Amino acid sequence: MARRSFSLLKALTKPTTSFSLTPIPTSRSVTYMPRPGDGTPRAVTLIPGDGIGPLVTNAVEQVMQAMHAPVYFEKYEVHGDMNRIPEEVIESIKKNKVCLKGGLRTPVGGGVSSLNVSLRKELDLYASLVNCFNLPGLPTRHENVDIVVIRENTEGEYAGLEHEVVPGVVESLKVITKFCSERIAKYAFEYAYLNNRKTVTAVHKANIMKLADGLFLESCREVAKKYPSIKYTEIIVDNCCMQLVSKPEQFDVMVTPNLYGNLVANTAAGIAGGTGVMPGGNVGADYAVFEQGASAGNVGKEKMVELKKANPVALLLSSAMMLRHLQFPSFADRLETAVKHVISEGKCRTKDLGGDSTTQEVVDAVIANLD
Repeated sequence: MARRSFSLLKALTKPTTSFSLTPIPTSRSVTYMPRPGDGTPRAVTLIPGDGIGPLVTNAVEQVMQAMHAPVYFEKYEVHGDMNRIPEEVIESIKKNKVCLKGGLRTPVGGGVSSLNVSLRKELDLYASLVNCFNLPGLPTRHENVDIVVIRENTEGEYAGLEHEVVPGVVESLKVITKFCSERIAKYAFEYAYLNNRKTVTAVHKANIMKLADGLFLESCREVAKKYPSIKYTEIIVDNCCMQLVSKPEQFDVMVTPNLYGNLVANTAAGIAGGTGVMPGGNVGADYAVFEQGASAGNVGKEKMVELKKANPVALLLSSAMMLRHLQFPSFADRLETAVKHVISEGKCRTKDLGGDSTTQEVVDAVIANLD
């Protein structure tokens, strides 16, 4: 009996070239177990917007339908040349709590206010978040870029308080309050804590605007003391721009006043692959509006609209953020994985990413890669 056992052990441990392990599947290994009622479709307000907006929002609609995402859209026509956002649109967003929108064209000069800004103020969407990161397979000048820009969304230079003192002299007021500064700082540190981020950097110009930016900085410092596990740093905005284009990988989460955040987010987006691939959203205590993270003038590119070659990736990734916000993480993961696979493969890319594909060709490729 002992001899037989030894022979069996010897046979089992003998090296063999014909033996091979069965590969373990890497696709969904654990099923998503929803609570009863989790599959009930959620209503989302949809604003196609201007320029490339209808193209890219239609791309999202197609992909959502293809993967049977539990959302449906209430669509409203809103354009940047309107005097105000129609009341029924505001009511729809307040009812649904969530909105997906394309860009709204903002007239330059002429005293016409931006409807993008008006919507954020109306709904108190005080935090803008733009995630700027390298996508696998997309060549960029810098690697290891993964920056989240969190921008105060309701005051600063965007307060819109301007008047002509005397002919030829205009005064524009920058408003900074302790309340808004503290809540955006708290949001940035909460985001960093919940997403396992290591550093929060406050961007400012307190060396010149000692009272306004000084108040913002003071608020960030007070909030930082409550999060000892997260490293807190500060940087002056002009040095920040220089550091971004030279060594962007040093930044993690950045918290900024309103105007600086717009500039920093678009700069970081350009470094990480372009505005066409950067997702973003605006969130407050009650409502959230998801849109392309960094626009940098994409809304007004009429040639892109005529040729139907707008890049839908940014809004597709923003809609994945929306799905996660709606607590549909498995759908968000599927969508992000499909988009990243298409980018990595490199066969379907719009002009801004070095290809010549149409919006629809990119959409078809994403749908084909849905798990």
